[in-house]
Amino acid sequence: MEALPRETIVDVLESRLREDILTGRHPAGSYLPPERTLAEGYGVTRTSLKHAFGRLMQAGLLETRHGVGTRVRDYLRLGGADLLPMLVRHSPDWIDEVFEVRRSIGALIAERAAARATDRQRAELRTLLTAVGDAADADAVQLADVEVHRALARATGNRVYVLLTNTLFNAYLPVRAALRGPFTDAQVARGRLAPVVEAVVTGDQAGARRAAEQYLTVTERIMLEGLA
Repeated sequence: MEALPRETIVDVLESRLREDILTGRHPAGSYLPPERTLAEGYGVTRTSLKHAFGRLMQAGLLETRHGVGTRVRDYLRLGGADLLPMLVRHSPDWIDEVFEVRRSIGALIAERAAARATDRQRAELRTLLTAVGDAADADAVQLADVEVHRALARATGNRVYVLLTNTLFNAYLPVRAALRGPFTDAQVARGRLAPVVEAVVTGDQAGARRAAEQYLTVTERIMLEGLA
């Protein structure tokens, strides 16, 4: 293995190890080679290796057993949704699965928000919807759109929906430049989202669910066309 550039040693080492884990070079359940062997192979110090291990343990990909060694976790069996941003960056194949969850969770959130939103939250949704139409470029429109969905999740009164929404957006925001298709025209983007907000503001639960399903299906199709 070639030596790594010293100026970003831990970052590059973490990336290399993560790639080896996610591609199966180090399969789930297997133990990594001894630290000395790995450090020599990558041309790094054991201190740098320990720092990279610490990051990957925090990410849920590795676990250390005292006196035994460092093992690759079965992240698909034991991992949490916090792994999604890393997995999406590693393989775009995950996007389809993220979108499937986005459709079902998003429709449910809109329905719950219509039933539970407070007057203050309804006013906030209208303000955030206006911000979508006023955004200056596609990236700003996309980020403004995200804030509407975060507000919808908050309007459910259920913090788990809020965390799930954050997780799903965190999964695809790192690759959002490739998903800007629905957001290139601010007024069109606002018009697409307006029926969802209107149904929530008027307390129309069934209408909010239908509008959200429509919105999420259409924007997903446009995003996937852009990726293709």
